Amino acid sequence: MSQHAQPESHSAPEEATRTQPSPANIKRWRQYLADERAEAAVYRDLAQNREGEERDILLALAEAEGRHEAHWLALLGEHAGKPKKASGRSRFLGFLARHFGSVFVLALAQRAEGRSPYAKDPNATDAMAADEQIHEEVVRGLATRGRSRLAGTFRAAVFGANDGLVSNLSLVMGMAASGVASSVVLLSGIAGLLAGAMSMGAGEFISVRSQRELLAATRPTQVTLAAAPNLDLEHNELLLVYLARGMSREAAEHRVAERMGLLSCDCDPSLSLQPELPDDGDQHEAVGTAWGAALSSFCFFASGAIVPILPFLFGLTGVPALVAAGALVGIALLATGGTVGLLSGTSPLTRGLRQLAIGLGAAAVTYVLGLVFGTVVG
Repeated sequence: MSQHAQPESHSAPEEATRTQPSPANIKRWRQYLADERAEAAVYRDLAQNREGEERDILLALAEAEGRHEAHWLALLGEHAGKPKKASGRSRFLGFLARHFGSVFVLALAQRAEGRSPYAKDPNATDAMAADEQIHEEVVRGLATRGRSRLAGTFRAAVFGANDGLVSNLSLVMGMAASGVASSVVLLSGIAGLLAGAMSMGAGEFISVRSQRELLAATRPTQVTLAAAPNLDLEHNELLLVYLARGMSREAAEHRVAERMGLLSCDCDPSLSLQPELPDDGDQHEAVGTAWGAALSSFCFFASGAIVPILPFLFGLTGVPALVAAGALVGIALLATGGTVGLLSGTSPLTRGLRQLAIGLGAAAVTYVLGLVFGTVVG
């Protein structure tokens, strides 16, 4: 069979260079180019603070962004011009990566990868769009490691700060609405701060300690390793152990045979489980430690609870003090809600507004109740 010359295939960059790109395309491509360079730099900066597997993953992501950069350079050709500034989001990520390198950067990078426009851009290749989708999952996996390390303490910190902000603002608003003197409002706020912080710290300690003890009690022991050789073959209760752990009867019988040394090496590998080796790691890392949760909850409750009484500490009284307290608490609620949104990979604005609505709503209800109580008592 004769060979025929195949028509030369052209990639997207080669085809685009045959025609003059429009000014709109040039502008868009240059922005893509700048963002790809910035994202690659973010991953390289993060890699400097990591070791082993995580470092290799981040450098591989930077390499992939470099391939995307080459694509846009080829499309632009002589129109690449001087390097364009990356978007504000990319520059902010770069700043965080250079100076902090925390899980917050990975959470933001996850959102950035998830919002990639390449899937709808005809000038981006299918491979590039697929890369961005995979990158989101890769970054999600890296961020999950950091989230797991701080999940327990972070939960206590966020809960403590928000509880301090909302409960003490409500207390201050309710007391002020009842008509008592500003000095009484201030003393009530300080008492609420101290009582609440002690209560939160003690409550978190008991809660986390109890949760860890409960989870520890559910872990399988290694008794099957030591007891298996001495079991009665005709009345083998080891089978009951594996059935109680949720295995099917077939899988349980297979594991018993392995433990008793009754199977040769040609056994069905699909039924074999991992050896029951002791695990020295913290099985409940995401729960956090009791002391860490208690300290975080105490400190953050106090830091939140002091915000509503700051205007009174600085001499404000009456309505101006209440307005200032509400404004300060509102800003703090937006900040804590936004932080939760960043770490969870969701919209910081949405989470911040949700926290604001809940907190100020609770304070408004308490203020109305204070007015009613003051009127009835008066």
